Amino acid sequence: MSENNYTASNIKVMKGLEAVRKRPAMYIGGTSERGLHHLVYEVVDNSIDEALAGYCDQIKITITSQGEIEVDDNGRGIPVDMHKDMKIPALQVVMTVLHAGGKFDTNSYKVSGGLHGVGVSVVVALSEYLEARVHSGGKIYYQRYERGLVASELKILGETNRSGTVIKFKPDATIFETVEFSFDYLTTRLRELAFLNRGVRIILKDERSDRVHDFRYDGGIVSFVDFLNQNKKPVGTKPIYASSAREGLEFELALQYNEGYQENIFSFANNINTTEGGTHLSGFKSGLTRAVNTYIKNADLLKNEKVSPSGEDIREGLTAVISVKLSNPQFEGQTKTKLQNSEVDGFVNSVVYEKLMTYFEEHPAEAKSITMKSILAARSREAARKARELTRRKSVLESGSLPGKLADCTITDPNLTELFLVEGDSAGGSAKQGRDRSFQAILPLWGKMLNTEKARVDKVLNNDKIQPIILAIGAGIGQDFDVTKIRYGSIVIMADADVDGAHISTLLLTFFYRYMRPLIEHGHVYIAKPPLFLVRKSKQKRYVFSEAERDAAIRELGEKGVVIQRYKGLGEMNPDQLWETTMDPENRIMISVKMDDAIEADRMFTVLMGDEVEPRREFIQANAKYVQNLDI
Repeated sequence: MSENNYTASNIKVMKGLEAVRKRPAMYIGGTSERGLHHLVYEVVDNSIDEALAGYCDQIKITITSQGEIEVDDNGRGIPVDMHKDMKIPALQVVMTVLHAGGKFDTNSYKVSGGLHGVGVSVVVALSEYLEARVHSGGKIYYQRYERGLVASELKILGETNRSGTVIKFKPDATIFETVEFSFDYLTTRLRELAFLNRGVRIILKDERSDRVHDFRYDGGIVSFVDFLNQNKKPVGTKPIYASSAREGLEFELALQYNEGYQENIFSFANNINTTEGGTHLSGFKSGLTRAVNTYIKNADLLKNEKVSPSGEDIREGLTAVISVKLSNPQFEGQTKTKLQNSEVDGFVNSVVYEKLMTYFEEHPAEAKSITMKSILAARSREAARKARELTRRKSVLESGSLPGKLADCTITDPNLTELFLVEGDSAGGSAKQGRDRSFQAILPLWGKMLNTEKARVDKVLNNDKIQPIILAIGAGIGQDFDVTKIRYGSIVIMADADVDGAHISTLLLTFFYRYMRPLIEHGHVYIAKPPLFLVRKSKQKRYVFSEAERDAAIRELGEKGVVIQRYKGLGEMNPDQLWETTMDPENRIMISVKMDDAIEADRMFTVLMGDEVEPRREFIQANAKYVQNLDI
């Protein structure tokens, strides 16, 4: 047995930014498209911090024709004088030393998003090159860095009559899976930042396509709620706004109800989207519930009711944006998705309660609309409870009881299993025969699927098209949904490659997003992509997915004697063809359904499946040119 010596020689010390290059996922979450765009946000956040401090009101982000990102702000400019301890320019310290920056000095920044102090230095580490130009004191200072190392001394390029910092960088293609920046991806976050920072102008320009967005919202988060509710039917003429501040803590709230049934609350702490909520969110929910129930009690609105509204009922149809800015935020983990400051909960709770009670007294008509909506939601919840009890008695939702049309698989480990939701009994029959029954389960869908965008949970639970899906997945629905209890690790929507199939896929995705959202958030949902054509000649055959691929296959096989079969639906395929083209893990093509942006996802489902016709028409007209393989 060899000696297992563990000494100082085993301890590897990584100099400078070497650790970032070796383990980039620890700092930016990964090297995919998401991690790539995170680099931009790190640089922009520095400019936003200047805006929060009151020194910057314009930030311009450019995707250059060379694939670089340039961020130009009109703040004070990163300091360039010598750092007294490190004996190098302060700019170089900020760019090359982790956990260095003005965010740790409360005299420089009262509020900051980048409190871990790794921001721009991580961008330096993961870029092929980064160039910094600082306009300060009448001069332009310049320094270049390459893959985390200083590539030039700090030098003066010339004179200037402005102040600010310009950062231009190109991501390292040896680290990232892609270095192609998405204009739309950046648009979402930058629009969000403009909403959260009232009066700050944020310009996004793409030199590759000449597309430009110019964001500035003097209405702040009130404009944000207007944007979120623009395709919904609002309750009341304008959003309710409240704000308050005390030493080291600022709180803003904008909310508006709509006639829908979905709850959409977006919470932010120092401009960071706290997707897992935290103390500011819990404080808001408690204050809202207390205010509405107090008003209902004072107005004696429950005298003939058998139920009283819960917090969930009161939030039905609510769109709200909560923003706190505090000098010493405490987040859970490096990802900063959950705020932990205990003092925030009580402060937000009391502010929300007091402001809403004042609003209700001054706006009795709106108050009654909101409270009656909550009471109707409570009635619906009670109806849903009875529906659950009834269906359980019928053994429809009992664990261990499965829908009759489900052909289950033999393996029970959800990490290894797949559930195919198949359009139509005919295709379902072929899929059952063609599948690998050890790990693939088949549930045929029939009839018209319910549009869950326009339905309360009691109607969803009572729907005979939805019930089998809920039961087969086995993890509940809505607030009770538990993603850890799913029976299958992959949920695959398999519909015809035509308009009807696309509609069914959208209806199913709407259901998953509204009532089983963690399925999408955790990457369990896929869309199968069946072929459109079979091109064959003698014993040679090609399954293809577009007309262009069909034409290429014809040329490849030689036009004489080629037979082309157009698949109008999955039911036209025999079992072995369906397995070979759409279900075999070795050959199939499946689209992973992801949700990187909850705000945009909510907006799109409202446009596509909501009551308003005009936004849907505008969307179709704007995107018709991108449609491929349309079969009508």
